[in-house]
Amino acid sequence: MVRGGLHGRNANGRATTTRAVTGIDQNVRLNRALWVLADQLRRLRG
Repeated sequence: MVRGGLHGRNANGRATTTRAVTGIDQNVRLNRALWVLADQLRRLRG
């Protein structure tokens, strides 16, 4: 995800491409979002 250019689908089902992280501020937000996502997945699994 940090490099960008990964292909995927957004919430509406449309094709999308990730953007590269270019600054510290983006890294902080990205890390927080990833931790929240991981925590939610952990709760769903058990």
